[in-house]
Amino acid sequence: MNVFKRNNVKIQGFGKQIMIFAHGFGCDQNMWRYVAPEFQRSYNTLLFDNVGAGESDLSAFDPQKYGSLHGYAQDVIEILQAVGAENAIFVGHSVSAMVGVLAAIEAPELFDKLILVGPSPSYLNDGNYVGGFEREDIEDMLEFLDVNYLGWSSTMAPVIMGNPDQSSLSQELENSFCRTDPTIASHFARTTFLSDHRTELARLRRPSLILQCSDDVIAPDSVGEFMHSQMPDSTLVQMKATGHCPNLSAPEETTAEIKKYLQVA
Repeated sequence: MNVFKRNNVKIQGFGKQIMIFAHGFGCDQNMWRYVAPEFQRSYNTLLFDNVGAGESDLSAFDPQKYGSLHGYAQDVIEILQAVGAENAIFVGHSVSAMVGVLAAIEAPELFDKLILVGPSPSYLNDGNYVGGFEREDIEDMLEFLDVNYLGWSSTMAPVIMGNPDQSSLSQELENSFCRTDPTIASHFARTTFLSDHRTELARLRRPSLILQCSDDVIAPDSVGEFMHSQMPDSTLVQMKATGHCPNLSAPEETTAEIKKYLQVA
């Protein structure tokens, strides 16, 4: 299958190096509209939709392949291979941050550096590890999603977004959730929230920047600190931005921190 059609790949920019942006759960590439253009002078920016999101080819959705994050990581690898990328900059938000880590472990030659925005290797509390949720919390959330997807969307969007003073952003996130096929959304939610890739973090051999938001209920401070402790050559930045989607709520700070790390004007 043509990966450009499958993942609705869009490329813009004037640089030689690819900078690929990956979106989080229930979103699409439009979530990067305030950030990606800021890098088009220095990079060839590549945006895409995960299969099942945005304008991706829904017929390509395979429940078995996408039953783990490795399936999404394989798509990232195939996209970069299709454009002949070498040493790409990967920018991933939320669950797609971990997708990027898995892809870079599998095919390190395709990656230069990784920018991880609100990442989490596991959302479940486990002993001394504080992922943010008890197993019962996750199961209740997934059951709510299965029974009443629209209700789940309207309830969870403000929680995930944070920033109650910017209600339009919560509405945008809710609308994005509602545009996603409920069956695929339910499947991806289970793949996301029940995944555990903590043991794989130490295998990453590429430099990474972890952008940790304040008051992030999905990926709390403890998660960013854990990832930083486990990942060789990682840099942890505690952002002033709050909530889980700084690419929308604080694009200026997000852009500034990425530029600072990459040392670009």
